[in-house]
Amino acid sequence: MSKIRAAITGIQGYVPDYILTNAELETMVDTNDEWITDRTGIKERRILKGENMGTSVMGIEAVKGLLQKTGTDPMEVELVICGTVTADHHFPDTANIIAHETGMKNAFTFDLSAACSGFLFSLTTATQFIESGRYKKVVVIGADKMSSIMDYTDRSTCIIFGDGAGAVLLEADNENGVIDSYLRSDGIGKEFLHQKGGGSVLPPTHETVDNKDHYIFQNGRPVFKHAVKGMSAAIKEVMNRNSLTADDIAWVVPHQANIRIIESVAKMADFPMERVMVNIHKYGNTTAGTIPLCLWEWENQLKKGDNLILTAFGGGFTWGAIYLKWAYDGKDV
Repeated sequence: MSKIRAAITGIQGYVPDYILTNAELETMVDTNDEWITDRTGIKERRILKGENMGTSVMGIEAVKGLLQKTGTDPMEVELVICGTVTADHHFPDTANIIAHETGMKNAFTFDLSAACSGFLFSLTTATQFIESGRYKKVVVIGADKMSSIMDYTDRSTCIIFGDGAGAVLLEADNENGVIDSYLRSDGIGKEFLHQKGGGSVLPPTHETVDNKDHYIFQNGRPVFKHAVKGMSAAIKEVMNRNSLTADDIAWVVPHQANIRIIESVAKMADFPMERVMVNIHKYGNTTAGTIPLCLWEWENQLKKGDNLILTAFGGGFTWGAIYLKWAYDGKDV
């Protein structure tokens, strides 16, 4: 009897309408288009505007599109996982809100926090429920409203991040789907990439707000170093233990953190850039949203049986890679 695999049978993305360009950032902080483009590869990013508009707004739109294009009855979805670090609230979880608003009334839901590795960790977790036979239809979302924790006077961070969401449908398959995953974490990263305020250690007060403790902090150099090392090692690990060469892989799908990081990872993994998905110039770093947004944009180029490697690195630190076989011809969707 062949092994049950968790296959991605549909993908949908959503980005807000508002485009924050490098030119506009020049009016907000001491920077310029050439500096941003050279160091990050980013030209613009999407920002979710409006009152009472949280991460769930983007997740809801992505899931609505996903259910429609796959012809899925929302009542048949049994589990919803949302990878995010910008949940609407501490509770209820954002996955709960998304499921309610999209009619997935029979699903149990939870959020998973692994920073920029959130989609990777969520996908691996969801895979276990399909492989075990426990569930037949699972929705995995990667979504973040990074503008909600951004200090637009800090040019080291505000130029990088944007808002966006992506969602996939997982179903059982005997041939294609997730084959292997390699996930790691190391608490050393807390020092270099974190949001100091808002949790139980440092709850919100006037002082924490005045000190800007609720914004993201990043020390770029050590993050860059660890990201390149972590993602390239994770790619090599899944390739080695599955006896894969670069010729066997149709696409590497990396977290869109920084074009220099992406290029360095490809070089260290000995993989050609022409088969590395890159859209950071359009959306910036949407944290848990970057990988599903890449899959969404490349869907019509993906063919059934294509070997893909997804890789990410995030605060904590968290990192890893997933090896999967694509389950359908994207051009036929």
